[in-house]
Amino acid sequence: MKFWIMTLSSPRGSADIAARAEQAGWYGMMVVDSQNLSGDSYVSLTMAATGSSTLRLGTGVTNSVTRHAAVTAAAIASVNRVSNGRAVLGIGRGDSALAHLGRSPATLKSFERYVRHLKAYLSGDVVAFDECGISSDVAPPVDELELADAPRESGINWLRPDDRVPIEVASTGPKVISIAARHADRIMLTVGANKERVRWGMETARQAAQSAARDPDRLKFGAYVNLICSKDKEAALKLARGGTSLFARFSVMHGDVIGPTNDKSRDVLNEIHERYNMNEHGRADGSQTKAVTDEFIDEFSIVGDPDHCIERLQALHDLGINTFVINGLGYDTRSPEAKEAASLFEREVLAPLGD
Repeated sequence: MKFWIMTLSSPRGSADIAARAEQAGWYGMMVVDSQNLSGDSYVSLTMAATGSSTLRLGTGVTNSVTRHAAVTAAAIASVNRVSNGRAVLGIGRGDSALAHLGRSPATLKSFERYVRHLKAYLSGDVVAFDECGISSDVAPPVDELELADAPRESGINWLRPDDRVPIEVASTGPKVISIAARHADRIMLTVGANKERVRWGMETARQAAQSAARDPDRLKFGAYVNLICSKDKEAALKLARGGTSLFARFSVMHGDVIGPTNDKSRDVLNEIHERYNMNEHGRADGSQTKAVTDEFIDEFSIVGDPDHCIERLQALHDLGINTFVINGLGYDTRSPEAKEAASLFEREVLAPLGD
């Protein structure tokens, strides 16, 4: 299994975090991309590259709105160049990064177009100017300059053939899962750690791939998982509450519960939707955490001692999940309990299971 640790973007701290994660045996490190809440993700990844030599590095996740696709492609390709081929681009439709600009997640149509453009740029292909999405109200066409010659299409000219960066799409609902199945190098399910929900996401992707004439057996899957490893169950549940509410919200973001669930969990998800305060995003004491029951945390997240964590992770691996981005064990916490949970996970779960 390949385990990625998820952290905030910290331009000054990322090199040390990456060095520690690499030493502990993590496969990779994902950084959040939310410009109003933390530092620049690509600066952080570049610094992380200087503090490590084998650790993979990626965005967890960027979005399709706050940067032009050419800018995103050039940024992650630059990280890939600095890190000698260790970069991965994780992308979704946007959440807090857009909320702090007064916007909801990107539309499905624009998101799929953006992912297509990313693939083109990162593969050394080109994008037509009329698809670049820059309004004439913002910048008129280049033809108005009456140049002797000018580019006729958009491509990143400095990339080398070996600069290709894998694209991973964070996916919760069936429509985004389908987009990922059509275009992504890896489908990163964000549906929780419940085995039935993960199985549903994988089957949804396989059906979409088949409809798009893409071999469903060649799809690669991963999962974002909120996990707290602790021998003190009560303390673990407390630590998991904020992250669980954050990730669970994706399954009810627009008011309709997504994926298979039971009545009790449906009630919790609906209450998370009603209570969610973006100004308290991810906080353990956020208003939305009051909707989260211990039973729901046990179902949606992985919380318990090392043996329990191994059992739950192995069950997902048996379904075909071999890449896990672990939220909840970041090194950017001041909580002694959270630091001990990270250390216990590294010693007794990561060590025996990690690639």
